[in-house]
Amino acid sequence: MAKKEQEENFKIVAKNKRARFDYEIIETLEAGIILTGSEIKSVRNGKVSINESFVGGMQNSNDLFLFNADIHLYEQASYNNHEPRRPRILLLHKVQRTRFLNAIQKKGMTIVPLTMYLNHKGILKVSIALAKGKNVIDKRETVKKRDWTIEKSRIMKKFN
Repeated sequence: MAKKEQEENFKIVAKNKRARFDYEIIETLEAGIILTGSEIKSVRNGKVSINESFVGGMQNSNDLFLFNADIHLYEQASYNNHEPRRPRILLLHKVQRTRFLNAIQKKGMTIVPLTMYLNHKGILKVSIALAKGKNVIDKRETVKKRDWTIEKSRIMKKFN
């Protein structure tokens, strides 16, 4: 199999649709995530939500954490089940981690998860983005562009 075909072979488990509407995306990265056994089984069943989650650091730690991601309890797990909304460590290179931690010190900058997916090897990855919050005027402009592209496609379909 060619390398390009392998990279395109992945399954999206969760998607944060509001992130591109609420934030202006500046830079994206792919990060690994540390999970327990019951968490990964629940993720493979598709019982995960990252709509309200965000990425940040903790005091006295140089790691980035995924906060408020909801991975539902795995029903077949025994007494050793996981907490659904616990902070989870993201795996990044040190240079990437320090660059993102320094960037969120600036006013208005944040790190949001965009998608959570299983890559072609079956490993869970999280696509995170350095983003800046949009104001109401920018959100209206986004809605106008989206509506115009829909209308344009309808017009083109009508004449073809």
